[in-house]
Amino acid sequence: MKWTGLNELREQFLSFFESKGHTRMPSASLVPKNDKSLLLINSGMAPLKKYFLGLETPPNHRVTTCQKCIRTPDIDSVGHDDRHGTYFEMLGNFSFGDYFKVEATAWAWEFLTQVLEIPADKLWISVYEEDDEAAQIWTEKVGIPPERIVRFGKEDNFWEHGSGPCGPCSEIYFDRGEGVGCGRPECKVGCDCDRFMEIWNLVFSQFDSDGNGHYERMPKPNIDTGMGLERLACVMQNVGNLFEVDTVQNIMQHICRIANVTYKKDPKADISLRVITDHIRSTTFMIGDGVLPSNEGRGYVLRRLLRRAARHGRLLGIEGTFLHEVARTVIQENEGAYPELRENEDYIVKVIKAEEERFQKTIDQGMEQLQQLIASFDGKGGVLSGEDAFRLYDTFGFPIDLTREILGEQNITIDEEEFTRLMNEQRVRAREARKDVSGWSTDSIDLTALDATEFTGYQTLTQEASVLAIVRDGNIADSVEEGQGATLILNKTSFYGESGGQVGDTGVIVNGDNVFTVEDTKKDHEGHFMHIGTVTKGSFNTADTVTAQVDAQRRRRIMSNHSVCHLLQLALRQVLGTHVHQAGSYYDEHRCRFDFSHFSAMTAEEIAKTQALVNKMILEGHPVVVEELPIAQAKDKGAMALFGEKYGDIVRVCTMGDSVEFCGGTHVHDTAEIGVFKIISESSVAAGVRRIEAATGMGVLELLDNAESVIGAVASEFKAAGQAEVVAKAQSVAKELKAQAREIESLQAQLANGKIKELFENTVTVKGIRYIHAVLKDTASDSLRTLGDQVKADAPDVVAVFAASNEGKASVLAVCGADAVKAGAHAGKLIKEITAQLGGKGGGRPDSAMGGVADLSKAEEVLSGVAGMLEGMLK
Repeated sequence: MKWTGLNELREQFLSFFESKGHTRMPSASLVPKNDKSLLLINSGMAPLKKYFLGLETPPNHRVTTCQKCIRTPDIDSVGHDDRHGTYFEMLGNFSFGDYFKVEATAWAWEFLTQVLEIPADKLWISVYEEDDEAAQIWTEKVGIPPERIVRFGKEDNFWEHGSGPCGPCSEIYFDRGEGVGCGRPECKVGCDCDRFMEIWNLVFSQFDSDGNGHYERMPKPNIDTGMGLERLACVMQNVGNLFEVDTVQNIMQHICRIANVTYKKDPKADISLRVITDHIRSTTFMIGDGVLPSNEGRGYVLRRLLRRAARHGRLLGIEGTFLHEVARTVIQENEGAYPELRENEDYIVKVIKAEEERFQKTIDQGMEQLQQLIASFDGKGGVLSGEDAFRLYDTFGFPIDLTREILGEQNITIDEEEFTRLMNEQRVRAREARKDVSGWSTDSIDLTALDATEFTGYQTLTQEASVLAIVRDGNIADSVEEGQGATLILNKTSFYGESGGQVGDTGVIVNGDNVFTVEDTKKDHEGHFMHIGTVTKGSFNTADTVTAQVDAQRRRRIMSNHSVCHLLQLALRQVLGTHVHQAGSYYDEHRCRFDFSHFSAMTAEEIAKTQALVNKMILEGHPVVVEELPIAQAKDKGAMALFGEKYGDIVRVCTMGDSVEFCGGTHVHDTAEIGVFKIISESSVAAGVRRIEAATGMGVLELLDNAESVIGAVASEFKAAGQAEVVAKAQSVAKELKAQAREIESLQAQLANGKIKELFENTVTVKGIRYIHAVLKDTASDSLRTLGDQVKADAPDVVAVFAASNEGKASVLAVCGADAVKAGAHAGKLIKEITAQLGGKGGGRPDSAMGGVADLSKAEEVLSGVAGMLEGMLK
């Protein structure tokens, strides 16, 4: 047993199982494909479920992988000990109905004891208590002494997840020695101490469960094994935990150099070092697989990890951004197994740096707000309102997890129920805003018995075909009549099914005089093309021979908008830099929409330069060449892939001039067919993602016609003699409006000053601090704030409380001047008490706070009593 590096261990494992007839498959992306049950890939078998469930045929009945994994339930525990982490790699060998227990156990033992030369007396075996077969194989076939085999119950050694394939497990443990154990005489495998480390789990999927306790023996059982690469490295490097493994420790040492600290010198610093080390590994790989920071889903997981790491950098005394620098070390340590990290290094680094900079801008403001809220508890602990926590998140971008963690250090919890309610309300609003009612799905229909549709639309727009199936009202039907809506599935089609950002084709399917008007075309994961539409004449039956005819004019316009996006990406990379990658797209007959990675708004000069470059490439008339190539050859040719996407062995490559991309869509034959290109808008979509909307060909002419019409209407409204006078007229009107706005502002200031003078005529003095209050009518909250800001600016020794209503909404504002705050006045505490008495909620800073209330019927009475509250508050 000799010291072995993590990268070498990975290669030894995969090579070993290749020698046993396994096909080595690359790690799947951390972003699950066609699996809505997972946010991120969290186990070695997760990407292979489709093979275990028989949904797809594997490349071989024997497969071996090293899978990147992210598990996030214990994020808050990472750093506080040396056990928890979010990123890890899982080694596995799998059999899909091929070999079973005998081979799985024998090869596991061979790899550990002969390849890695781990002493046999250091290894222990566990089996399911009822699995006599596995125990017998270990003793009689492998030669394990019976006394080194332990039996555990269903909770520990039986893998089951609802209904479906399941079975007993057998685990291999490594004895780390008495020195790391609990010292008790009864210490053995299964003890809670650190002596016996589970390193390999062999799952024998031999039953099919109905989910209700009934198990049927499967005719072809499967093997699913998992061994944590970092755990194995701990054994082979004789270190205590994953943070001391060679590649991980190299990352940590980079952080130590930046922070000028030493690991294992200061327990608090060690927590931060472990947090940053783990989180930067996870985030580098997530971004490498196309995940971007956002406020939802896996993007939120990424943002949470990055921001937690950034905060711990501050706790170490690191000023400014630094995580992007450490990411380069992560890439360096892992590029041998994951070359895509090096290929996308600039992009990964830019995304991390942009998120760090964004967090720096928000954390100071958020921390100031949070510290004020913490101060209001006077060190006594308590519960922060869900409304305050939500405001920190929604207004200041302060992650709730970070709020929770910082408050926890002060013995303060959050009203989670109220926070969750507010978050859910926000999600509902967002969901309603982006709801797409045009979606169509066949999830409830079993089409697996049907052959996939053959797509011929690259070569022709007209195709003879047979009707394989008719779907009507969510069910398979034998026929469909005139006036009825349905979906036709054909054995062949020239209609492009919506995918890759390109919309589905429209047109007609005919059979003699019978006509089916196709309004949209989609395709499912099994390759069935769904022609969605209505019978406009006659009827259609299953097995009819039909002719599919695509709307040629519409298709040509779609192809122009698709092809130009390839030229646009090339132009953007030349103008903005090679970090630009496609992050989404959409092309129909009217517009093209292209999302791309970039971290600031494009300037007018950059937009103009990009547009000019695209038009230059169009006018040069480059032939559009489409080829199907082995993926290695395509990459050698310089083809750009969709970022984060995984491809098969053979890929479709589209070349037009210097643009070479993987693409499955339809294209023009020559760039000159595009005609002309016009950028309509450039905007932000999400953090680090920009969007360009543009038009081509006839779409540009339609834009010009619309623009001319609008200018004519404006000229008429301004009574300009012609379009040439529109600008001069607009400038004149704008000048008049500015003058009027200044006059209104002056009048409002005069009114406010008059109101303030009136208020100060009824002043109450409490311990040297003046108190004034008023209940106002028809006053908006913005005006209320303006009034309050002016009061505290003009009178530092004043506490003022104003209640007002406007359009059915009632609110209360409290402000405290600088001297009043020094004397102990706290607007946030006052508002909390006042709004509670008026049936509402509120809070805020010591100098200014606001809240909403049910009504103001008792406002005068409550506000008059604030002087009494100040008596106990002021020093």
